[in-house]
Amino acid sequence: MGHPNVALVYTYTHSHWEKRRTSRLQPYTPNDNLNNALGAIRVLGLELIEDELRPHLNTVLINIKERNKGAPEQVVISGILPILALSLRHRGPLTVLTAQLVAELAKESVVCKGFGDAGLVTALLSVLTSTDRVLLFYTIRAISRMSYDSSKLQELLLRQGAVPRLVAILLRSPDEEALEEVCLQALCNLSGMGVAEEAGMVWERGVSVRPGESVFHGASPHTCAFASSVTLVCVSQWAPGQYAVNIEAFQRCSSSFWNLHGNKRTARRFPFSNLTNSNLYKVIKFSTRNIPRTKSLRTRMFHTFL
Repeated sequence: MGHPNVALVYTYTHSHWEKRRTSRLQPYTPNDNLNNALGAIRVLGLELIEDELRPHLNTVLINIKERNKGAPEQVVISGILPILALSLRHRGPLTVLTAQLVAELAKESVVCKGFGDAGLVTALLSVLTSTDRVLLFYTIRAISRMSYDSSKLQELLLRQGAVPRLVAILLRSPDEEALEEVCLQALCNLSGMGVAEEAGMVWERGVSVRPGESVFHGASPHTCAFASSVTLVCVSQWAPGQYAVNIEAFQRCSSSFWNLHGNKRTARRFPFSNLTNSNLYKVIKFSTRNIPRTKSLRTRMFHTFL
């Protein structure tokens, strides 16, 4: 059974709301409890002894979630990332816990920059065929976080077919609000828009104007008294089993802003109520069989085959 072929188009005007912590290893005082857990994972992980591994994975998860100083650096030095990839591929009782841990680690650039070499990118993508909603949520959250401000990981995920898998999940999960939102955020981050979780983006389904089209609107809280950002994601079917994803960002001005400026706007310049025009980036159409390697993935439309 084939998967949908998806073309991704994106236009963006955002800058990152916040920068991730430095990707360089920082001096730290080792945490003995965490060190013991990491050592046990190295020993037990290769044989995937679930009952004995679980408490040690939980220890690492707690340290990362609590942002204990030096915890990310200890994880990097420990060399457990390939073991986490193995656990994800194994699809055993620890897979959900492992995905949750990887999603937390993905917030730390010092850790996630090693995801590609450790095999975690391909392991995460393999999990997207699962029907377990909780597992899918943590896996997609990991993909979203790791691609937030890493162009290298964005391109790696795009080349390995992340988009069609995410679109397939998005279209078959209309009643799963949390899963839908994390899918949309991951698509935005893969496009390089840098949608941070802290921005509090609220998503809702829009009105489709064409058959085979799904529209989603994402709005962040007002950044000032007069304006907020709006993200439009449109998934449209342009051939049997083939979909295009269009992502565009706007700035929405409040009525107070227009009143302050004498309501100086026209229907031609502002086709959407209270929306300013976004800066559109050039889009070039290619297939994966004929993609010029000198072009950036952010400036082309392409088909991804699974």
